[in-house]
Amino acid sequence: MRRRVWVAALVAGGALLSGCADVRYLSQAAGGQLDLLRRARPVAEVLADPGTPAGVRRRLQLASDVRAFAVAPEAAGGLGLPDHGSFLKYVDVGRPYVVWNVFSAPEFSVTLDTSCFPVAGCVGYRGYFTESAAQAYAQQRRAAGRDVNVDGVSAYSTLGYLKDPVLSTMLSYPDATLIRTIIHELSHPSLYVPGDTVFNESYATAVEEEGMRRWLDQHGTPELREQDQLAQARQADFEALLLGTRARLEALYAQSGLTEAARRERKAEVLTDMDARYAALKATWGGYAGYDAFFARSVNNATLGAVAAYATLVPDFQALLAHVNGHLPTFIEAARVCSRRPQAERAACLRGT
Repeated sequence: MRRRVWVAALVAGGALLSGCADVRYLSQAAGGQLDLLRRARPVAEVLADPGTPAGVRRRLQLASDVRAFAVAPEAAGGLGLPDHGSFLKYVDVGRPYVVWNVFSAPEFSVTLDTSCFPVAGCVGYRGYFTESAAQAYAQQRRAAGRDVNVDGVSAYSTLGYLKDPVLSTMLSYPDATLIRTIIHELSHPSLYVPGDTVFNESYATAVEEEGMRRWLDQHGTPELREQDQLAQARQADFEALLLGTRARLEALYAQSGLTEAARRERKAEVLTDMDARYAALKATWGGYAGYDAFFARSVNNATLGAVAAYATLVPDFQALLAHVNGHLPTFIEAARVCSRRPQAERAACLRGT
């Protein structure tokens, strides 16, 4: 799946929340973030270090080049994104993921449970810097009768409040994905609406798409283009499968007159059918197994509740970009104007209706 942005707790805002559990949660978030910043080294220093592995050096140089492209003015061939000083340092995280997100949803709903925090607003997940803490919280949610999903995250944004480093977890991506990730995360500080994940992620995805198109125009090789096209085609197939399953479950949960037992049985049938569809889809990919781990975790309401955020409004943002003739600074300002509208009116604003 696409990278999920996770906003670190950046302010001494624990006191704004009630309950010791909230204060502990914000404390671990702040502690994990500060640990990364403390261990980060300037990218230039890492690149010059003879002890840096060749693979890390190559990927880190690519990340540095993409960052320069993203913040350069459009007149100079860049994207003109605001430069908040992120991705100028590098940190070896020392684990497979930097954060583990915990999503939960009711047994018969694909609407995610939300938590509300300073800066980020209300979001449909909680992020933990250790897997054990994430699993402990996940178990609490399961005990409360919720569907739960724990998802490792390789990249996130602090929305320009801190100077985010390049993470070693990001360097495990193929080149095309790394390029997209840098652009996606650098776009978030330019526009963020607390509590509206769909708007925020669709915006960043639209900037990512345009940024990748321009990068390929300027720096693309046949190999990179093929890698990106194949990955995007598989991603589109994967998202279509999950969104279709999500829609089927929404329709099921909306039916009246069903007993809980009948609803539970039909839910299981839909998810079993999804697994069969994935197997068929995989065959069309020539056996590509990159999504096997995702399905091995047992897809449920919590998993499906998160899948719509990255794509729902992307066509609307792309239409807005076309309306301003592809000029990104004008696009960002127009999107910002729409972001000030009530949430129910934002999509119509993007479409100019």
